[in-house]
Amino acid sequence: MALNKKLINDIITVTSKAAISCYNFIGKNQKKEADKAATDSMRNEINKLSVNAEVVIGEGELDDAPMLYIGEKLGSGGSLNLDIAVDPVEGTNFVAKNLPGALSVISIAEKGNLFNAPETYMNKIAVSKKIPFEATDLDFSIEKNIKNIADSLNKDFKDITACLLDRPRHKKIIDELKRMNVKMKLITDGDVSGALMVTDDKYDVDIFLGIGGGPEGVLAASAIDAYKCKFQGRFIFDNDKDIARAKQMGIKDLDKKYNLNEIIKGDTIFCATGITSGDLVKGVNLKNHNYVTETLVTHKSSNICEIVMREDTI
Repeated sequence: MALNKKLINDIITVTSKAAISCYNFIGKNQKKEADKAATDSMRNEINKLSVNAEVVIGEGELDDAPMLYIGEKLGSGGSLNLDIAVDPVEGTNFVAKNLPGALSVISIAEKGNLFNAPETYMNKIAVSKKIPFEATDLDFSIEKNIKNIADSLNKDFKDITACLLDRPRHKKIIDELKRMNVKMKLITDGDVSGALMVTDDKYDVDIFLGIGGGPEGVLAASAIDAYKCKFQGRFIFDNDKDIARAKQMGIKDLDKKYNLNEIIKGDTIFCATGITSGDLVKGVNLKNHNYVTETLVTHKSSNICEIVMREDTI
């Protein structure tokens, strides 16, 4: 069943207002305050909607309130039952230090259609839709994935671009990409936006790979689905607490590799509003006593993948 297109404007409002709530914290080295402002705004706006919503991807557990916690019920009621994935501020450091790429992000789906991801790391790849599905796989070596991408695009290795988080844990991947003379786009934070780089030629990214947040993986998969790109992920459970939490959430196979259609089912609406300007969208701007925002919006069933600009009065 498809989500009503009328919901799109409501969800844009949720992320736009959350982004605007961070405006006065940009460059103030107050990342916790920015995160709280965006969270409070997001909760307030969702609670105005005539829906029964449950947070399945949030900012931790009930004990971490006032964050939007996993299992939190939102909305004013109605016949529409939703799963919600949220990241009120992706890139709190970007906001605190006035760096590019901070976003306010949400994804919604009908009840039961968003994977309930634990707060743990995920090994993931995302690949452009121009590359055949079978050409890449999380279980292939870096060399095999890159070679198959190069062959399918008729490119040399030096013309392939891989995007990944610049982390010590990725040293082996980075060394292998260097050895193959592959171009790299190394990002400091924000692996939702990193994964979305494969969705459009203008970003010049052929593959996103490496270890990042599991919740961010589900959020990225939601948007990538609308672009018909490929996403795979495998959660990393490397301590007793994470293993116990996974089992509590109903995850039986801890080593399972998830394809996109196992993470996202049915229709989705995804919105990412810029807080600070980055590759995907421009940040919040004050113009003639109005806040101007840009939001990347996808709606799977109506094939909407576009950037929406709007103005909100102060």
